[in-house]
Amino acid sequence: MAKQTPRSFDESEIGRIFREESGRSVAGLIRVFGDIDLAEDAVQDAFAMALRKWPATGVPPNPGGWITTTARNLAIDRLRREARGQELLTRLAQTPHEDMSVEEGAVQDERLRLIFTCCHPALALDAQVALTLRLLGGLSTEEVARSFLISETTMAQRLARAKRKIKVARIPYRVPDEHELVDRLEPVLAVIYLIYNTALASTPARKLSVEAIRLARIIGKLMPDEPEVAGLLALLLLIESRRAARTAPDGSIVLLGEQDRTRWDRALIDEGQTIVRRCLRIGRPGPYQLQAAINSVHAEAKTMAETDWTQIVALYDQLLAVTPTPVVALNRAIAIGEIRGAEAALDLIEDLDLDGYYPYHAARADLLWRLGRAAEATAAYERAANLAPSGPEREFLERGGRARRG
Repeated sequence: MAKQTPRSFDESEIGRIFREESGRSVAGLIRVFGDIDLAEDAVQDAFAMALRKWPATGVPPNPGGWITTTARNLAIDRLRREARGQELLTRLAQTPHEDMSVEEGAVQDERLRLIFTCCHPALALDAQVALTLRLLGGLSTEEVARSFLISETTMAQRLARAKRKIKVARIPYRVPDEHELVDRLEPVLAVIYLIYNTALASTPARKLSVEAIRLARIIGKLMPDEPEVAGLLALLLLIESRRAARTAPDGSIVLLGEQDRTRWDRALIDEGQTIVRRCLRIGRPGPYQLQAAINSVHAEAKTMAETDWTQIVALYDQLLAVTPTPVVALNRAIAIGEIRGAEAALDLIEDLDLDGYYPYHAARADLLWRLGRAAEATAAYERAANLAPSGPEREFLERGGRARRG
């Protein structure tokens, strides 16, 4: 077999690799060492070492394997320097050396174990979701905090408490028994959904969206009688079906109404709609099933003008009843605006408590512009752009603000 040579180094690639590989590496190290902090610190240190070495050596053929092996060695070195690590090192020496570049099936199992470890009922629900996003999704504390609309300091404290609770309570690193699965279902589904959304907003994190869909399929096999699990898979498939049409050749965002629907993936749509119909027959609607049904209605329309907005509003009414959040209320108002006009939608969103949520200001800016209130629209676009993460979203909003200024 010919020896593989390292690829040339592109510094921007390190972020993509971190997103794709850190969750697997952390999960594998937790399996070996049983210590979340040790695993997380070692993986961070390994990536820092990659930044120093790869410019000279190039990216190795298997960057994830390099990171995992390096992190494992760094963790062992740290344990050797600490008295508490001697017992663990003795145990490791008595077991065969593990090849942590595991096959794809085992990667899925590792990540599931990490999800179920973090999503233990002993932890508060918000802490379960936040910790799993941090460890599995490769998100920074700042990015996780943004998902929860809270400060980075508050999130850092929440994560520290969660990890401490896992250690003190000796929560096992395993997929729970069948009778325990239902108790952990809500945070597990939330984590998979948020990982997918994070990847959707970042082209370099594309493989994470594939992984989220794969995890949703695995959960579906574990819990075939849970319609919300099927609903989540349907939702992800229907959103994923529009991926190719979401961005222009220059990388800029293309809104739903302006997308080339011939580029939507019909195979994913058909699979998602089949699952939605199956869920409807069960008759136990939940948030993910309702969101999937909304996306299914969008998928049926050949053009924006042909969209059945009355049906979408009815579905949002049901969704708001089971999930009465400001974000759902915002999306419902936008749908109502397609029927009753921008002013009706604006009236519905003005009092929503979403000042730190950039899509709220973007939606408000669009409604204000449609009502001819250009100065207010420009200010709302600027507020949205300032809150948005760097990248295509911020660039899109900045262009929108400039266009509104004429």
